[in-house]
Amino acid sequence: MTFYVESETDKTLPFDTEEVAGKVIAEALALENCPYEASVNVLLTDDQGIHVMNKQYRGIDQPTDVLSFPNVDYEKPSDFTGIEDRIEDYFDPENGELCLGDIVISVDKVYAQSEEYGHTPRREYAFLVAHSMLHLLGYDHIEPADAAVMEQKQEEILNRLGITRNE
Repeated sequence: MTFYVESETDKTLPFDTEEVAGKVIAEALALENCPYEASVNVLLTDDQGIHVMNKQYRGIDQPTDVLSFPNVDYEKPSDFTGIEDRIEDYFDPENGELCLGDIVISVDKVYAQSEEYGHTPRREYAFLVAHSMLHLLGYDHIEPADAAVMEQKQEEILNRLGITRNE
């Protein structure tokens, strides 16, 4: 697994963002039985930066907490059948890894939401990475039943890592 965490903001988080992202990404891939080595990019920004992207890519003129840019088109969430038929679209030709996509997180929202929900910034950050990873694996939360599946999987990922609301 390869992942990159880049920051385009001077705002920092009080923990090792690479370590936490790596653990959450690996756990999400394990939970979903991803049969491939995979790569993910994580970009840390602020409310201003994510606002621009949210407006540009989703037509929503306000900041959000996380954006997901999946690279793979799944028939069903985490259905890796037939992925190899589009090797040139989904796999890195240099290392052979499945390129899942990009995650963009607002550091401002990590702080604000951790305070709002009464848990640590580390827990909020891990939650946003888990949430976004599920989007990169084909899940969405438009329908209530789909939202319930995502919520259960997010909690399972974080619980497996011991990242709880009480930390």
